[in-house]
Amino acid sequence: MNHLRFLRYADEVARAGSIRQAAERLHVAPSAVNRRIQDIEEELGTPIFERLPRGMRLTTAGELFMRYVRGRAADLERVRSEIEELKGLRRGTVRVVASQALAPRFLPAAIHDFRRSHPLVAFEVRIGDHVQAAEALRSFGTDLALVFNLAPESDIERLTSVEQRLMALMHARHPLAIATGTATGVRLRDCAEYPVVLPNRDTGGRQLIERFLARSSTRIDAMVESNSFEFLRGCVYDRRSISFQMAIGALPDDREVVVREIEDRGFPRGELVLANLRGRQLPVIAYAFAEFLGKRLAALD
Repeated sequence: MNHLRFLRYADEVARAGSIRQAAERLHVAPSAVNRRIQDIEEELGTPIFERLPRGMRLTTAGELFMRYVRGRAADLERVRSEIEELKGLRRGTVRVVASQALAPRFLPAAIHDFRRSHPLVAFEVRIGDHVQAAEALRSFGTDLALVFNLAPESDIERLTSVEQRLMALMHARHPLAIATGTATGVRLRDCAEYPVVLPNRDTGGRQLIERFLARSSTRIDAMVESNSFEFLRGCVYDRRSISFQMAIGALPDDREVVVREIEDRGFPRGELVLANLRGRQLPVIAYAFAEFLGKRLAALD
């Protein structure tokens, strides 16, 4: 299937934006990659890349061709999965784009449990927001997306969804933690009296906070913003700062960190969505993992 390998050359150049970088990833000579790109363009009768001073960019024709290439690659992976199924071997690679809140516990645990009965299955997991997840689905860069607040789109099929509460994270010796004692909830107004460290605006939890603040008299000024939940969690060890995370990722690693539900009346909940590209036939093993994830998510309700 050399022709498929050559199509992969074009795909890698499109992703890397450079023949040299694509060649490094493919472990071939840049001249070989360039030659195959030229062969494809000659056969199509049109350039698929713009040659720029600092790299390569797809032309409009190239974007159409690349969608075809990635669709072919996805179809081939599905066929390979079905062949393995006929052999009685449940193997293959499942590709997932997931929200950062799922990275510490939920998704690693789900993959571990799934591989108990499917030990030959490999996983490629990328962390991203809902915009990156939708883009990856459309470009065949992933089989499944498991992200917060994925907007309804005609070409995205939502397999299942669950609501999630936003939680406040603080040190166990934080004044608010001590004041609330064994209570399970706090108000956002109470949190605003302390230094607040927030995830950036691309995250589901931050979007819930912004939505609530837009119609509330409460004001919050972030002392720190970051795209790293691990960094934000580290900030609360000063025993003064408060951060926020969706419930699925908020369980503390140790007894020094506690969580409290945001209990303001009318505070919105996040929606965790499992989705794939509508009309695409998933590889057998990816479909099996989607079903497995659906059951795990249903158990969260």
